[in-house]
Amino acid sequence: MLKIQNLHASIGDKEILKGIDMEIKAGEIHAVLGPNGAGKSTLSAVLTGRPDYVVTEGSVLFEGKDLLAMAPEERSWAGIFLSFQYPVEIPGVSYTAFMKAAIAARRKAQGLPEMKAGDFLKLQKEKMAFVGMNPDFAKREVNVGFSGGEKKRAEIFQMAMLEPTLSILDETDSGLDVDALKIVAGGVNALRSPERSAIIITHYQKLLEYVQPDVVHVLKAGRIVATGGREIVDAIESKGFDQF
Repeated sequence: MLKIQNLHASIGDKEILKGIDMEIKAGEIHAVLGPNGAGKSTLSAVLTGRPDYVVTEGSVLFEGKDLLAMAPEERSWAGIFLSFQYPVEIPGVSYTAFMKAAIAARRKAQGLPEMKAGDFLKLQKEKMAFVGMNPDFAKREVNVGFSGGEKKRAEIFQMAMLEPTLSILDETDSGLDVDALKIVAGGVNALRSPERSAIIITHYQKLLEYVQPDVVHVLKAGRIVATGGREIVDAIESKGFDQF
């Protein structure tokens, strides 16, 4: 599904990613752990097309296509979803309007007709129930006045509505209490399927108590220094990142 080869990326004159290699197969969940400043969020920014990060070397293929040649919106339409560490507020835009526009844009890019209003409202009601959101949230402005837990629940709702092929969770667990962590984990686990994959980027291990990754990577100083299974998480819990 996703193949990253020798990926180097910079912001300004500072190189942050220094040769990343990673391959994610359909249905797999990969966890990327590392200390602050390791390059984890840079990796998510490059994969989703933030223009201030410049790829200087390497390649990224998503379902056989050159991901780096796609505009950010094209990556979204192709099935990539990013859950932010700090979700932004969008005053004046209700969740209903926001999600209707997002789904319409993706369906148009895929050559599909616009979803009928009744079908959209039925889907929205179903997905809100799925993540335990009050139906009144549909009328609220996107993330305006939301608590941290509500923002995370809303992002999982977005993910459930869009059903992305590849979900990237960029330190979405930062600062969350246990209940909010369970919301995030429940959404990831419920949407897990043989066709969909996810990258969980974090420097904590708590979320991985609720989501079992297939592969764990340790990212330090812009390089992947270890790859394995659950044993890596256990090693970090006991000895920290300095051992790698």
